[in-house]
Amino acid sequence: MKRKCFAVIALVITATSLLSLSSCADPQELVGITINPTMETIGASNIQVKFDAGIQVQLQALGTYIHPPVVKDITDQVTWASNTPQLVTVSSTGLMIATGELCGGGLVSASLTTNHDGSGVSSSGAVVTAYMTANVVCFTSTGSGGGGSEPVLTINFSGSGTGVVASTTSGFTCSSTDVSCVDSFQSGAAVTLTANPVSPSTFGGWSGGGCTGTGNCTLLLQTDTTLTAAFD
Repeated sequence: MKRKCFAVIALVITATSLLSLSSCADPQELVGITINPTMETIGASNIQVKFDAGIQVQLQALGTYIHPPVVKDITDQVTWASNTPQLVTVSSTGLMIATGELCGGGLVSASLTTNHDGSGVSSSGAVVTAYMTANVVCFTSTGSGGGGSEPVLTINFSGSGTGVVASTTSGFTCSSTDVSCVDSFQSGAAVTLTANPVSPSTFGGWSGGGCTGTGNCTLLLQTDTTLTAAFD
């Protein structure tokens, strides 16, 4: 009888040990994200940027996990964001849409907060992020056979302040948080730009492109022009 009791006790101890080991095992952990496609180019040099408006590209986010190793589609779980919303926007489901307002390059990110850091140690929430590049081709000619070009306006920013440069004549808008903005216009177009500082910042003035001072800047665009707005 004593031998049977010892056998039962041994089984209980073994089961308890297995449960304890199971509870100590690392949970499934996200260690990386990949966005497909990694790069997307929209438009062409013989198509005006405004005609790219509405072009859609569905992005996919794939998560790489360990414990056990597996790759999952997490497109609807990540947080999507565009660092240049004037170029492209992205929905909560990863649908990227060209705005038709800006050409150039930007980044789209996909982020997901995990409950563990890279070593598997519990944390307040480690963030795993991936990026893809979105390119919108600037308009440079009316066709492959030539026939003229449209000048490109580039707005750069300087200073430690923030603000927005906007055009009441063309609908062009550029924020200093974007570092720089690029757009094309019809040759000979007159574009009036206004600098609007965001409080408590102040506008320090224009430089380059033939504009100075702190008033409105009016440009007659016949060639590529670069202008700098200083916000202090």
